[in-house]
Amino acid sequence: MEFLLLSILSSLFSLLIVLSFLPRPRRGNLPPSPPFALPLIGHIHLVKHPVHRTFHKISKKFGPIFSLRFGSRLIVVVSSSSAVQECFTKNDIVLANRPIMKSGKYLAYNYTTLGSSPYGEHWRNLRRISALEVLSTSRLNSFVGIREDEIKRLMHRLCGDSLEEFAVVEVEPLFLDLTFSIVMRMLAGKKYYGDDMSEDSRQSRKFREVVTQILAHAVSWNPGDFIPMWNLIDPSGLEKRIMKLGQRADELFQGLIDEIRNQNNGGNTMIDHLLGLQNTQPEYYSDQVIKGIIQDIILAGIDTSAVTIEWALSHLLNNPDVLKKARTEIDYCIGQERMVNEADLSSLSYLQGIISETLRLTPTGPILIPHCASEDCKVEGYDIPRDTIVLVNAWAIHRDPNLWEDAKSFKPERHTNAIRPNTYELLPFGVGRRACPGMGMAQRVVGLTLASLIQCFEWKRVSSSLVDMTEGEGTTMPKAQPLIAKCKPHPIMKVILSKNN
Repeated sequence: MEFLLLSILSSLFSLLIVLSFLPRPRRGNLPPSPPFALPLIGHIHLVKHPVHRTFHKISKKFGPIFSLRFGSRLIVVVSSSSAVQECFTKNDIVLANRPIMKSGKYLAYNYTTLGSSPYGEHWRNLRRISALEVLSTSRLNSFVGIREDEIKRLMHRLCGDSLEEFAVVEVEPLFLDLTFSIVMRMLAGKKYYGDDMSEDSRQSRKFREVVTQILAHAVSWNPGDFIPMWNLIDPSGLEKRIMKLGQRADELFQGLIDEIRNQNNGGNTMIDHLLGLQNTQPEYYSDQVIKGIIQDIILAGIDTSAVTIEWALSHLLNNPDVLKKARTEIDYCIGQERMVNEADLSSLSYLQGIISETLRLTPTGPILIPHCASEDCKVEGYDIPRDTIVLVNAWAIHRDPNLWEDAKSFKPERHTNAIRPNTYELLPFGVGRRACPGMGMAQRVVGLTLASLIQCFEWKRVSSSLVDMTEGEGTTMPKAQPLIAKCKPHPIMKVILSKNN
């Protein structure tokens, strides 16, 4: 029996190789494509990390819109502002779908979360819930105390035992702790601190482990997504691992919901609010919908904000004149008698320029979340067949010298001028119907954290060398080398510490 199965698989494999060498009928006027597509895998062998830089190199040879063959799937990569505008105006509904990937089946409740579900009534309902009930201005305002409290805790941790000397700190774990605690307190009222063995600390580690693993798999692609035969054998056992990870995540999220439901204390968390709505509209607010919302907020709100803050501080350390201007603005608008708060952010235009420039040069999503064509369409004269996966290389557009003067330089002033870039030139949160609904929350967390770091501490590089700005691997484009810097408290830290004593 085993010999027969091996013979069948071997025959199928041989047939697929033969077929792959046969000339393919060209489907209309497809975007140009690199040569040397290999049997079975197509152009997958051309894609190296970091992917956005690989796509940029290909676009220099084949133009701002080109196609690749990943196994049996057609991929179109868009690297120009004009093509993006055409994609998400004329073709916005056609490209509002997400491609079907194995990870979405096991990690996104069978493609039913806001980020993974196809465009339609279910997605529109999730979008409405997110915009009106979870991430609205009024809901975010109700959590302002949590964000400000957690940022004060970060300032205390950075301060350490000395108010007079510089201390060397690795900031990445501190920023991840900050964003994790903010998100979990907003979602469930959980205060996860320290390395003790308390129940909350153990649960915190479980959540962190699951979030890290989901981030590694949720947006990444596995060979079975493009080579159907791969799914028959699954030699790496990837599908089984993703399935177990989905079950583990579901148990954690369900446990969180049940715990808050059983408390029934009318709290002010996001889950409390959603469970209240479940009592009156159970058809819209099932446990599965709530778990999907929890997962989306955790995945989109923790790592992305922490990475952005780390990139922003790295840019400031490499551009001390910009850091000095930001400090001057904060001293002028707020002073050293009180700590900056969220209400101050709108008056800090130069700080907002720093954040925009950070997102331009080092976006946490250099390749936007994939779109999928629900029917045939055209972009800049090229045919985009149904089921084509469309990728937008935001990183390339952000560095296009035709759009940005001195495109590789860090210049916050370009965002504080009267003329701002249009929607299709700066894409840190995506664009169109599937743009990120958490933009408001991210802007608050990143803005207040960065303003507090500048106001409360003097920052220096650990040596005369510039901070290494090499991009690492990962869905949110982390730094290849985590930032290590020196900081010394400004006088305002004495004011903050005295108020807490």
